[in-house]
Amino acid sequence: MTKTEALIQQLQLEAHVEGGFFRRTYESGERPLLDTAYGPRLRLTSILYLLTRTAPIGRWHLNRSDILHFYHLGEPIRYYLIDDCGQLSTHTLGPDPSQGHQLQLVVPGGVWKASHLPHGDYGLISEAVCPGFEFDDMSLGARAQLLHRFPQHAALIEQFTP
Repeated sequence: MTKTEALIQQLQLEAHVEGGFFRRTYESGERPLLDTAYGPRLRLTSILYLLTRTAPIGRWHLNRSDILHFYHLGEPIRYYLIDDCGQLSTHTLGPDPSQGHQLQLVVPGGVWKASHLPHGDYGLISEAVCPGFEFDDMSLGARAQLLHRFPQHAALIEQFTP
């Protein structure tokens, strides 16, 4: 068993629809739900999220809620964000701030996001989502839709959509 396979097993991770592996680790179910425009939501949820050499891409997707990402282990993970105005920003979550790595990253709700593991065996982060994550609040990016909306980012859109 490889170190990556052992980590997936030890952390009880499963395949994620956007790519990589995950496990929900917390939900604030003991607190009253938040009323949102899309219905009641948990106040906060959290997951572990792993990209690997064999599953290195988190494809383009959009969440309604704000997400805080926290680096934990392994190689740096690169994030690409496109806001509603089409502005692209690139961030690297990793262990070494002297190399420009961030230890945490905030992605506001309504921002398109893709991620990838540029090299190495794995990169492990966690995410905290507020209001809490619901699959109904996430949209996977369709290549044609994203190319129509953000043609200036065609190369990145094509790289991170099927």
